[in-house]
Amino acid sequence: MKKDSALASRLVLIFGDIFAIVFSFFFAYYFRTHLDARPFFFESDLSGFILEILLLIPLWIVVLASLGLYSKAILARHSRSKEIIRLFIASVIGTMAIITADFFGDSDLFPVRTVAIYSLALCFFFLVLNRTIFRAVRDRLFRKNKGTLRAIIIGNNKNTDYLADFISSTPESGYVLAGIVASRKFFPKDLIKKQYPSLKDALRYAKPDVIFQTDERQTEYVYKQSIERHLLYYFIPNESSLSSQLGQLELVGNTPAIRVSATPLLGNMKYLKRFFDIFLGSILFVLAFIPMVLIWLIIKISDPRHGAIYSEIRLSQFNRKFKIYKFRSMKPEYSGMSPEEAFKKMRRPDLIKKYRKNGDYLPDDPRITLIGRFVRKTSLDELPQLFNVIRGDISLVGPRALVPGELKSYGDRSLLLTVKSGLTGLAQVSGRRNISFEERRSLDLYYIKNWSLALDFQILLRTVKVVFFREGAK
Repeated sequence: MKKDSALASRLVLIFGDIFAIVFSFFFAYYFRTHLDARPFFFESDLSGFILEILLLIPLWIVVLASLGLYSKAILARHSRSKEIIRLFIASVIGTMAIITADFFGDSDLFPVRTVAIYSLALCFFFLVLNRTIFRAVRDRLFRKNKGTLRAIIIGNNKNTDYLADFISSTPESGYVLAGIVASRKFFPKDLIKKQYPSLKDALRYAKPDVIFQTDERQTEYVYKQSIERHLLYYFIPNESSLSSQLGQLELVGNTPAIRVSATPLLGNMKYLKRFFDIFLGSILFVLAFIPMVLIWLIIKISDPRHGAIYSEIRLSQFNRKFKIYKFRSMKPEYSGMSPEEAFKKMRRPDLIKKYRKNGDYLPDDPRITLIGRFVRKTSLDELPQLFNVIRGDISLVGPRALVPGELKSYGDRSLLLTVKSGLTGLAQVSGRRNISFEERRSLDLYYIKNWSLALDFQILLRTVKVVFFREGAK
């Protein structure tokens, strides 16, 4: 989905939770040392206390996320009892985890027990308060049509009437009714202006972010349209379909809807993957900084007239264009050219067929410099892409970033753009240049449909092995 207000909402909520937690511990410590009249027999160090709490904040966020407190189901829930219970559990677990870390650590974080007790109570109170404020602000923005998703409903079913009425009369739902593709008897008469004669027209003129389908006619076609346009797709099941495993079951008002997804990399998993990209990417960038400086100097000294870093336009998630960075390994006169253009320029058109037949590779590619051969064989030319990872252009693990125009070669091209491209991927660790172009595409599609965090870690470990032992490198 191109429009992702949920990401911004979750980030705001996370930062609000962080502030609530830090402020709770700050106030608990300050209250005991400055406002509580009882004497204390320890050296007060408020700044050091807060610094240690800040270092333990990631632990709190993991606890909150593991309890589903950033899930869409919790955030959209009108009855808050389950959320409040989970917040209390998170407050207990988080505080106990910090007490445990303090017990086994060298520092004396809680010199008196009352600080921990005050902190627990205040954390619970301010976490609930943060979410109360968050909902009030979010609902106000929704009523002003900010951050909402444009929805179209398709299907001749009684649920069309209910959904159309619910979305049009409930701005707090986060949806705006953009169009209806159904017979007039299946939706409220006052919404006749929202009717479109076909899904094609609705997609063209209503510019939706999400599709709700309420019947079983042409489900494959409707779902395919949502995938090609990177839209959310919900199928409203009948009673016999409620137990199906098509996807994640959610409630839209009082109507159960099955969210059918092209990849498991959605919701909280998407944010968890981004967290690991920033965390691991930053560590790797620091470790690789000195080698990158040395490589930059070697390339620059060998050819002072041209830059050592090469950038190229690539495609990533939702067909978004971005600049990918690499150490320059190609001769300047062929830089920015397609293989076909470069081989024609050097008057070697015979190499085009050989290059493509060999899986986009030539053992003695005349376009590559001497130093370029080394950095490509060792994969050192990819190191500047760590900057792309930290910035969010790509992920550490994912399909290969595509060159514009390259999609014409694929039949299932829409799926390739449902997730971020990666610095490494399943195809790269499964033989690199030893497997065909078609096999690499198949592996990319397998990764998209079967993503898991465990698979990402497995690919990262295999990448280390491939790079150090140069498996499949030529």
